[in-house]
Amino acid sequence: MSIQVYNRQRAVRLRLPWLRKLAPLALERCLEHSADGRFALRQLEEVEVAIVTDRVIEDVHLRFLKTPGATDVITFEYGEIVISAETAAAYARQYKHDVNRELGLYIIHGLLHLNGYDDLTPGDAELMHRTQQDILEACLADLPTV
Repeated sequence: MSIQVYNRQRAVRLRLPWLRKLAPLALERCLEHSADGRFALRQLEEVEVAIVTDRVIEDVHLRFLKTPGATDVITFEYGEIVISAETAAAYARQYKHDVNRELGLYIIHGLLHLNGYDDLTPGDAELMHRTQQDILEACLADLPTV
């Protein structure tokens, strides 16, 4: 199984080589966590992450989920994760950390969605948040700082 990360935007400066190192570490850890016990992520041959602008993710959001407006992450069950760099940058500023860390968190968030996690109820959202934070911290411990 492999994971590919593509930068399809120019609005936000990011460290693509660093994200490409984080992604396989995150994938390895996410493969061990399934909220529904199906471990659907293990059935995929490849996961593709596309980092795009708010305009692009807004279009994807409306076309596929019938919801207007930009969002942070959209995950498709066949293994595609679409991430908004501009939304990540806004949250990174709000939480006072690096945009690459925020993008890494979104990669993990998408991988967990592929493995049965959801964030529609408060309890599910809390479990997902706690799991993705633990995975992010473990990945960051294995990588040079951003």
